[in-house]
Amino acid sequence: QVQLVESGGRLVQAGGSLRLSCAASGRTFSNYGMGWFRQAPGKEREFVAAISWSGSSTFYTNSVKGRFTVSRDNAKNMVNLQMDSLKPEDTAVYYCAARLGRSNSATTYIDPGRYNYWGQGTQVTVSA
Repeated sequence: QVQLVESGGRLVQAGGSLRLSCAASGRTFSNYGMGWFRQAPGKEREFVAAISWSGSSTFYTNSVKGRFTVSRDNAKNMVNLQMDSLKPEDTAVYYCAARLGRSNSATTYIDPGRYNYWGQGTQVTVSA
């Protein structure tokens, strides 16, 4: 069992920055690839970013490339999502997720069905 707790979400103006964090506890954190997803009202949950178990590979959806950066610290059991140049369309609940396995393939990270554990989410609101 892995427990995930997100933090850092809040109201921010367009063009601003936020840093989301996800603290993991339970099983060996380095055995898990980590992903960030988001869900806006009335929309399906969508992939945002992911990082492989070692941190050597990162993946982003096109709409956040160049603005968001995912990182992890296996010694602290943490994964972070630095979000810069925020836009109103980034408004959503952001979820951290963990998938067991040491894959470096993008296809294994973009599918929410491949994740084993989820956090409760943190609200990010970007005002125009």
